[in-house]
Amino acid sequence: MLRRFWLFFAQAVTVLLALMFIIATLKPQWLQRQGQFGKQLAEPIVALREVAPGMGSGGSVQNSYADAAQKAMPAVVNVFSSKDGSLPPDPRAKDPLFRYFFGDKNKKQQQEQPAANLGSGVIVSSEGYILTNQHVVDGADQIEIALADGRTTNAKVIGVDPETDLAVLKVNMTNLPTITLGRMDQTRVGDVVLAIGNPFGVGQTVTMGIVSALGRNHLGINTFENFIQTDAPINPGNSGGALVDVNGNLLGINTAIYSRSGGSLGIGFAIPVSTARSVLESIITTGTVTRGWIGVEPQDVTPEIAESFGLDQKSGAIVAGVLKGGPADKAGIKPGDILVSVNGQDITDTTRLLNVIAQIKPGTDAKVHLVRKNKEMDLTVMIGKRPPPPKQPSDEGDDEDGG
Repeated sequence: MLRRFWLFFAQAVTVLLALMFIIATLKPQWLQRQGQFGKQLAEPIVALREVAPGMGSGGSVQNSYADAAQKAMPAVVNVFSSKDGSLPPDPRAKDPLFRYFFGDKNKKQQQEQPAANLGSGVIVSSEGYILTNQHVVDGADQIEIALADGRTTNAKVIGVDPETDLAVLKVNMTNLPTITLGRMDQTRVGDVVLAIGNPFGVGQTVTMGIVSALGRNHLGINTFENFIQTDAPINPGNSGGALVDVNGNLLGINTAIYSRSGGSLGIGFAIPVSTARSVLESIITTGTVTRGWIGVEPQDVTPEIAESFGLDQKSGAIVAGVLKGGPADKAGIKPGDILVSVNGQDITDTTRLLNVIAQIKPGTDAKVHLVRKNKEMDLTVMIGKRPPPPKQPSDEGDDEDGG
């Protein structure tokens, strides 16, 4: 009797399992409803405090930069510059068949058309002063400024600084919007930034990114380089425009892009507001930028140079040449000397040397600490005035560095 009971029980269990398998295969939703019901009963037992959507562990997260953009955009202008003279000739003009049908009429029209350039600028003073790039207005005979509110006017060049690629323009208008200057000492890698300008001439545009790096140099763009690197998209036409922080304050003047195609690849460079302000004040005050100079040809001290010359010093700027009769020559600096510091400021490479010397007022004495044949010594150099850079021929139409 007991044996039959267990046999019947085993058969019933087998049939039940088979039935469950068939239901799970053909009608799984029947089982899910039961699971959901059980879940609904269990959830209210423990109340957990969760972070609301759009909130991070550090508090509220800014999901719009409209306020910053609206604050800065009115002070960013479009710059249209033109120069008289002919554009590059149409290559088809060399074709005899083309000349037979069209003659020299097309060539004449080309010569009468002025060469034009496009860029951006930033109004930094209610008196009408505008910062932009020198290459935007280089050689221009006429410069037109278009404000975000639709007003247009002509501008004149107050001064340029080719060694930082900055230019100061001036317009005579009233009720001008101005931008607030930010502080570079509070800027960090990873900060969100906005680039405002007129890319490709489509109209005022705002792009967003972060500060990718600070103090970029050795790029071969300018003589004095201390760039802010950003991945905020910068394209031709953005040059001279504003790089601003999330509060709409000016951090830099957009200047160049790294690109093989002419478009943005997420590597753009801006001149820091600290440099731009110094150049602006100097040009407004004196009409030019005055920098210190000692008349040496420096090279970076690399591990290879240190090893080949048997130098103990592994950093600094080694003097490759000295201008005869220049400040360094008069002070006793000789080729082969390694400049370690100037007025207590460490010299790590040639870029650092140029920047430190340039900031010293000409006519003042500077204490130079150097290493000569592995022996340290100090010399006093009277800083001279840096001569202007040689005039470079402008390359019309070459605008791959950002506009």
